[in-house]
Amino acid sequence: MFAFKSSKKDSTQDHELLQQYQETTDLKVLGDLYQRHTEMVYYVCLRYLQDPELSKDAVMNIFEELIYKVNKQEIKDFPRWLYVLSKNHCLMYLRSKKNKSQISLDEFVKYPEELHQYEQHDEKEEQLTAMEGCLEKLPDKQQQSVRLFFLEEKCYKEISDSTGYSLNEVKSYIQNGKRNLKNCMEAWNERQ
Repeated sequence: MFAFKSSKKDSTQDHELLQQYQETTDLKVLGDLYQRHTEMVYYVCLRYLQDPELSKDAVMNIFEELIYKVNKQEIKDFPRWLYVLSKNHCLMYLRSKKNKSQISLDEFVKYPEELHQYEQHDEKEEQLTAMEGCLEKLPDKQQQSVRLFFLEEKCYKEISDSTGYSLNEVKSYIQNGKRNLKNCMEAWNERQ
């Protein structure tokens, strides 16, 4: 069991441990790397799950995910990548339990607070499903850019590097994608 503590180690050492694990697949090395960030992972989970015991379980489950995911992605900033992984793990858990009371719709689709005040869980699930459907309707370049920017929290440069789009194209695709997604969600709400 991990003790939930953070370490003041610098990111260069994180990078070295990450590289060592990727070369050796030694779980002790991965455990040492993860141990440095368990406190952050725990508090991310606690923020989303609102339950200390569920959050502790999530910390352990996220470590198990790391074993498989670390070697499948290029990780430039381990703490930031781990934060996103932790947040996504919690959101997927909540979604699977159909407990949406703690989940807000992503930043790029804002709704007035009063619309959420008395909603039922089923309605939130419908909205999340509608948002996913609207995202699927975006043109490929917009959809890819919006997913990378908002869901994977990549910066413009990272998106440009991974897609081959220029920085101006990435900014344009995200701006247009946000607008199109908002319009689609508003049209969906009017039909409800």
